[in-house]
Amino acid sequence: MQKSNSESQNAQQLQSDVSSTPAPEPPVYEKQMVDTEQKYPHNGGMLNQSSGVPNMPRPVQPTYINPGRMGNQPYIPPQMARPVNINQNWTSGLFDCMNDGENAIITCFFPFVTFGQIAEVTDEGATSCGTGGMLYGLICCLFGIPCVYSCTFRAKIRSKFGLPDAPAPDWITHCFCEYCALCQEYRELKNRGLDPAIGWSGNVQRQRQQQEMMAPPMGQRMMG
Repeated sequence: MQKSNSESQNAQQLQSDVSSTPAPEPPVYEKQMVDTEQKYPHNGGMLNQSSGVPNMPRPVQPTYINPGRMGNQPYIPPQMARPVNINQNWTSGLFDCMNDGENAIITCFFPFVTFGQIAEVTDEGATSCGTGGMLYGLICCLFGIPCVYSCTFRAKIRSKFGLPDAPAPDWITHCFCEYCALCQEYRELKNRGLDPAIGWSGNVQRQRQQQEMMAPPMGQRMMG
């Protein structure tokens, strides 16, 4: 009887000791996770609830587009794409003939002269001024539509300087405004450093002179 009483007393004493013992503190990382959860609840869905570490976004694969029948091509951002060759503008308008009054008068009475000068410079000497002027005059006398020949040189000028097909296609511009088109092409060559009045050989010689003037002087030997 005494033994059972002593055992019950010991059990009660052990239970009181266990209840009075303070609970162990959680590990440091668990405490940090709880603090973070309390400070940033849910965190917009970006917090990993198990570890308390924000979820990092996964790398995105490059987007592929299918332009027609060209196959899958990688998308190139606009800032990394190659620059597009944008056409330049004409240095003068189609009806700015009086910007060069002398050429306007010559073209009005002798359009074959202006065209011959344009043809020689545009073809870089392959077509002489006399040959171009004679062909222009022959077509004008036989058919009365020299624009079918002169419009081809307008296309060459546009291709040489990257000019737009404006204000209308070449053949329309020459068909309805033949003299104005010739004056504009003459001014365009002149404004870009190719004077049709002196011919192709004259422009080549002038360019050589400019290069010689810009070249540094040759070193002189020291006389000992």
